[in-house]
Amino acid sequence: MNLNHWSPNTTIKHSTKVIGAVIITSALLAGCTSAPAAQPSTPSAEAPLKVVKAAKIEKKSIGDPLEQVADVVSSIQMDVVTKASGDVLEILKKRGEMVQKGDVILRLDPTDVQLQKEKNLIGVKSASQQLDKAKEDLVNSKEDLQNAVTKGEQAVKDAEKNYAKMRNDFDQGLVTKFQLEQLETQLKNTRLDLESNKNKLKTLETTNSLSQYQTQLESSNLGVREADRTLNNLELKAQVNGVITDLPVEVGMTLSAGFKVAQVQQLDPIKIKAELTEASAQLIRGKTELMFYIPGSTEKMKGKVSYLADVMSTQTKSYPLELEISNADTKLKPGMKVQVLLTEEKDEVVVTVPTLSVVREAGDTFVYVLNGDIAEKRKVQLGRLNETNQEVLSGVKEGEQLIVSGQNQLKDKEKVKLAQ
Repeated sequence: MNLNHWSPNTTIKHSTKVIGAVIITSALLAGCTSAPAAQPSTPSAEAPLKVVKAAKIEKKSIGDPLEQVADVVSSIQMDVVTKASGDVLEILKKRGEMVQKGDVILRLDPTDVQLQKEKNLIGVKSASQQLDKAKEDLVNSKEDLQNAVTKGEQAVKDAEKNYAKMRNDFDQGLVTKFQLEQLETQLKNTRLDLESNKNKLKTLETTNSLSQYQTQLESSNLGVREADRTLNNLELKAQVNGVITDLPVEVGMTLSAGFKVAQVQQLDPIKIKAELTEASAQLIRGKTELMFYIPGSTEKMKGKVSYLADVMSTQTKSYPLELEISNADTKLKPGMKVQVLLTEEKDEVVVTVPTLSVVREAGDTFVYVLNGDIAEKRKVQLGRLNETNQEVLSGVKEGEQLIVSGQNQLKDKEKVKLAQ
């Protein structure tokens, strides 16, 4: 074809081809970028249930019984102290010897006290004689005054009668005024004597004129009683049953009042003392008896809990424990060590769960329990740990089904499937 030759038909054909190519290209581009046509909606398939494994919650031994070292001490340590001074006359017991309450350990020389008692006995006799004499004199004095009062009353009557007669004689001029005044003076003196004797009699009857002699007698009797008490105190006796652990005296020593001559420790009953931590004290709180044994022996003995402190001691930072034990055979002696069983084998058998079954969230501990096909989330309080098992104090019970596998992906009340 001749390129230099142009015709209208040729131009129209060429334009038509160009437009067609553009349309085809646009259609292809639209087909590549447009979204695929929506398909009819169908119900989605349900999510599969989570598969878990479960095991029955059981009681297992969490460990060996807990023990606490403790000291054997006497239940009472009684000091024997002198109440009077004196020289040691005789020592009847030895250090380490067993004694019964009331046994005489030693005696002090009683000579000086006996002399003082004899002196007081003489004083008693003398005061008693003086008192008897004073009583007799008092009776006689009262009798004499009573007679004097009786005579005085009669004398007053006679004097009044004579005075009345002389008064009549004076009025008739038979006696002088001087004679009348003399008789009046005699009447007044007779009345005064009567009043004086009455006052003396009243004084004897209302006052204790014997008090001086009675006081002397009482003082002498008191001296005798004091001497008897001192003589009794010169015998130093054991105040409890036990063993003499201290006796620092010798015959001939001069002892003053208040000197400690011996110490007796009571061995029956005997005590066991221990200092417990707060956790140990909590294990035995509420118990009335505890078992214990002597190291090296297989024999276990029982002691009564006589004291367990409710408050920690500020000095020892612990809780004091005391046991009381009958010790008639004196097998237990002060200074020995024993092992107190804070728990027994039965106390160590507790509800446990595998440690790996516990789920921890924000400081709290949980487990999942299978109830039918529902996983229940339970908050639990954990106790002691023993390898792969942990004690559960609260939250679950023995016999419940515990989820032991798959629990970390669960939610409370979620439906699950138990693995076959």
